[in-house]
Amino acid sequence: MLQYHDREWGVPAHSDRKHFEVLILSGVQAGLNWLLVLNKREGYRRAFDEFDPEKVARYSERQIQKLLSDPEIIRNRMKIEAAVRNARAFLKVQEEFGKFDSYCWRFVDGRPKLNRWKLRGRSPRVHSNPRNLARTSRTEDSISSARLSLMPTCRRLGW
Repeated sequence: MLQYHDREWGVPAHSDRKHFEVLILSGVQAGLNWLLVLNKREGYRRAFDEFDPEKVARYSERQIQKLLSDPEIIRNRMKIEAAVRNARAFLKVQEEFGKFDSYCWRFVDGRPKLNRWKLRGRSPRVHSNPRNLARTSRTEDSISSARLSLMPTCRRLGW
């Protein structure tokens, strides 16, 4: 978890492949512990064609059945089918905006939003250890917020 926190969480991303990976893993995480999902990430990478949305969007019922027997991923039919539907929605967003990254970053004017704790009008005590500084200054990455903004659009368009 420490390596994930220090190298990935809250770090701005611009790769559509990375956005798709996080979208899939976030969907799988619903109701589960994030550590469980991270421990299965390599299984997902293999099972979902290196998180290639074009390939995942074409998954057939036969491929879904095969995934349901794969012990290296979470074998939940609804989550697997959601990943395939999300791949199709992801591609539609790419068609409309050129890149999914462009779609996400437009919600924050192309810049990360840094959230800071406030204590009665004062900034919190910042530790000299850079690892602690990262923990106290990054509360949420703006791209995850933008991904959540995609949900009403998907519902409105029937995805």
